[in-house]
Amino acid sequence: MQTVEEFLAYAVKLEEEAASRFGELADVMTGCGNAEVGRLFRRLSDYSRLHLADAKSRAAYRDIPDLKPADYVWPDLESPEAAAIWAADPFLGREQALEIARDAEQASLDFYSKILETTSDPEIRILAREFVDEESSHVAEISKWIAAHRQGAPLPAE
Repeated sequence: MQTVEEFLAYAVKLEEEAASRFGELADVMTGCGNAEVGRLFRRLSDYSRLHLADAKSRAAYRDIPDLKPADYVWPDLESPEAAAIWAADPFLGREQALEIARDAEQASLDFYSKILETTSDPEIRILAREFVDEESSHVAEISKWIAAHRQGAPLPAE
């Protein structure tokens, strides 16, 4: 990352992709009759939309570059927080869905952690730290959901 504006362009795109993918997965699961997992993915899509609004508000008074899809350089083929597309399997269970969600949040955490570790720009460092802290809380929350599921308890978000 060279500038704060570039960092924020990536943050906005990451959350857009997460909201979109979780929304798509919610639609597929609901359409296949897997309502429980559909509701979980919809909730995660809604959370991503809240995070997207936050990222956009941080970028509101800056000249954010208009990056094209090919301009983004992600650690893998797509945005880190885009949940695995194989999650569209209509037989996906709640535990698998939670693990996919946790893995997506962990990939996002790893992405921001790498920026935090490698940037020399103090303003990017401050923003990256905030995003690392936020993504860490998401990973921890979904880990609690997984533990509750394994104990047969309702998810804390239900």
